[in-house]
Amino acid sequence: MKDFMQINTNDNIILALRDLKKSETLDVNGLQIELMEDINRGHKIAVKTIKDQENIIKYGFPIGHALTNISPGEWVHAHNTKTNLSGTEEYVYEPIHTANPYKKEDRTFKGYRRENGKVGIRNELWIVPTVGCVNGIAEKIIKRFENVVGDISPFDNVLVLKHNYGCSQLGDDHENTKKILMDAVNHPNAGGVLVLGLGCENNELPEFKKALGQVNEGRIKFLISQAVTDEIEEGLKLVKEIYEYAKNDKREDIPLSELKIGLKCGGSDGFSGITANPLLGRFSDYLIAQGGTTVLTEVPEMFGAETILMERAINEEVFEKTVHLINDFKDYFLKHDMPVYENPSPGNKAGGITTLEDKSLGCTQKAGSSPVVDVMKYGEVLETNGLNLLSAPGNDLVASTALAAAGCQMVLFTTGRGTPFGTFVPTMKISTNTQIYNTKPHWIDYNAGILLEDGVSSEQVLEDFVDYIVRVASGEFVNNEKNDFREIAIFKSGVTL
Repeated sequence: MKDFMQINTNDNIILALRDLKKSETLDVNGLQIELMEDINRGHKIAVKTIKDQENIIKYGFPIGHALTNISPGEWVHAHNTKTNLSGTEEYVYEPIHTANPYKKEDRTFKGYRRENGKVGIRNELWIVPTVGCVNGIAEKIIKRFENVVGDISPFDNVLVLKHNYGCSQLGDDHENTKKILMDAVNHPNAGGVLVLGLGCENNELPEFKKALGQVNEGRIKFLISQAVTDEIEEGLKLVKEIYEYAKNDKREDIPLSELKIGLKCGGSDGFSGITANPLLGRFSDYLIAQGGTTVLTEVPEMFGAETILMERAINEEVFEKTVHLINDFKDYFLKHDMPVYENPSPGNKAGGITTLEDKSLGCTQKAGSSPVVDVMKYGEVLETNGLNLLSAPGNDLVASTALAAAGCQMVLFTTGRGTPFGTFVPTMKISTNTQIYNTKPHWIDYNAGILLEDGVSSEQVLEDFVDYIVRVASGEFVNNEKNDFREIAIFKSGVTL
């Protein structure tokens, strides 16, 4: 492995690929750079004099400006760098579209074709509570069901989508709860759903059912706990009816064009933008070439790189929707008297990320180079194949839940520091470095850190990664499923009764 990397020839910094010691000398394009201090892997080093207020360049773009004169060989980080970003902005549509580098192939995976034409990559039985008060009842129903039937086949898993909401909520908070729960009920990874209410919550089950519209009554059942004498027995009866209906569900060959994949990162480090995120970008372009769909979210981590996405808007309407996506989220921060650019997190900084531009330029690489075909509001469901943007915050579980609710059958989650969680669809963890992959093999599913090794090509890794995606889409469990780490989180503004 090399000692350092210069990502773009215009960069005035390099990235340490291993822990480097003070007084070590690096040959950077023929220049001998002596390190003025110890530099941890993933962190930045100046390769030329950077004057006070001059831009720090990484990925070929400014990631902030120097707060003092910085000498060659000096550590470049939060102590001597500040973001260039502030407030909302006005944008002009200046489209730049590039050809997809990948060709369509006749590849398939083994999935479940539902009666409405949608495709799932899992066949699971879910209980979706309309209110947090019935979470315990739902768990008891699941336990009774498992004890009674023994073998849960054809279901891959049974679970309760527990949450704490559904009552004492107003406005957008109440609507967000309803949207996400309705999206879950209609998700194709569910072979069956029991919607479980209490009876006095403001997320009333009759109104919830009406908003769902037409459903397959063989797969989706409804129960109000206060309306029956024994809610456990009644719930067990309904779940068994779903089980009998789904007994003959089988996987079949499905073209890759039916895959809808969410793109997310968390616990990022200095390698995120050079290994795992670019790998997801190449995968996104590959899947879109097959006619498939990817979704990029965590809007605050687009700040500073948003113009790259805006110039890829397929038309002016999508451009305007992207502008609103960005500025509306900035307004949300300002409305709550929060700094728009107070990011990255302490963990990100420890991993080598300095400013929000630094983080965002790495983050948006997950979207590859394909045109942006649509922009979705929080809680909306996918309608257009291709690269989509989705409004959701940077919070890992909230954003991953939003991706699943939008119709993504799987979430690809890159991380440099590791995280064990999973949402209610398979949540694959891709490490940015080999160290965290070796340290947390029970968290991490795929190691993109091999891209830092000599002789490893990005196309070889992509081919291997696509094969793995196909296996997971065809039923192979990822670690969050093996560990039974499955959760949901719903975005809220804090307005309660």
